[in-house]
Amino acid sequence: MARQNYIFTSESVSEGHPDKVCDRISDEIVDLVYREAKKTGVDPWTVRIACETLATTNRVVIAGEVRLPDSLMKAGKDGQKVINPSKFKSVARKAIREIGYEQDGFHWKTAKIDVLLHSQSADIAQGVDNAADKQGEEGAGDQGIMFGYACNETPDLMPAPLYYSHKILELLAAARHKGEGEAGKLGPDAKSQVTVKYVDGKAAEATQIVLSTQHLDGSWDSKKVRSVVEPYIRQALGDLRIADDCNWFINPTGKFEIGGPDGDAGLTGRKIIVDTYGGAAPHGGGAFSGKDTTKVDRSAAYAARYLAKNVVAAGLADKCTIQLAYAIGVAQPLSVYVDLHGTGKVDEARLEDALRKVMDLSPTGIRKHLDLNKPIYARTSSYGHFGRKPGRDGSFSWEKTDLVKPLKQALAS
Repeated sequence: MARQNYIFTSESVSEGHPDKVCDRISDEIVDLVYREAKKTGVDPWTVRIACETLATTNRVVIAGEVRLPDSLMKAGKDGQKVINPSKFKSVARKAIREIGYEQDGFHWKTAKIDVLLHSQSADIAQGVDNAADKQGEEGAGDQGIMFGYACNETPDLMPAPLYYSHKILELLAAARHKGEGEAGKLGPDAKSQVTVKYVDGKAAEATQIVLSTQHLDGSWDSKKVRSVVEPYIRQALGDLRIADDCNWFINPTGKFEIGGPDGDAGLTGRKIIVDTYGGAAPHGGGAFSGKDTTKVDRSAAYAARYLAKNVVAAGLADKCTIQLAYAIGVAQPLSVYVDLHGTGKVDEARLEDALRKVMDLSPTGIRKHLDLNKPIYARTSSYGHFGRKPGRDGSFSWEKTDLVKPLKQALAS
């Protein structure tokens, strides 16, 4: 029996956190590649992108492996096609501007941007492409293990501490972008953390609230910042009770004026726990941002969440963890593992078989089922890849609960 009474903490970081700036740029580049493929009639199944971004004081470096539409290439000195950096620099500047960086140490206009992308390794490409030639479906772009998780703690079937940590920063970011009162003087860089006390397995109250946020008014101290942000924190927590003896830590070190990559270097893929389940579930280790969906680090993690969410939405368990494992160049997963944490209404081994029946878990099958070959990834780069609302543009398709009926039918057969 799982513990019923305990305290658990998760954190989130804002869109202006240095690492999230890098995730955003990397995912803007993924979207750029998919957009250009569609615009120029290139089969989106053939594009490849694995893009890493580094950001520091007024400097951005974009590196990685790509297979691109011709519209993103140009003729080199020897007549051979090479990558054209102009559009990549443009989307990076646009991302920095939309986040809100116009400070001396990091400004969307003046930051120097280096594009060091190069063609995808033939050794990596053959693992995906040769499998497709032989099997009619792509092989996985790498080996690895991916996890998906869902629980019935919140409306979005996400763990409560992470759900509320994200919501605090989303509300503050929206107020900042709108220039809403004094919240308009907040800066883009922020971090939140919420500690939740569980009683009888249910999220009962917040016992610790932590928020550090950049501010543009140099006269503000911690007390002033709290007066500005507390209404948004209380709104974000909604029905979750704030304990009478809750500890509030708002900008506990004092001033926070220098933020973003000027204050601390950023790198793609360093906030993978923020991106997933806030530590409430295992993580396979791979980052998502900057990768096309032949990379099972991304696509299979989305599939695992999709399956876990549908298990909980179907009432088959209160909590569900799913692990998928892959080998490079091999299409089907090596294993499918389900843990219902003692809350299941069905046998876990039967559920593992049913999951394979309701969804093709090869990279090709996942990309088709969730319709992933689209420019839908920039929005995933902050406030989590999971627990989001599916969009009309096909974004967050892995958050749909349209497998509830097929799952029940598969288990009944």
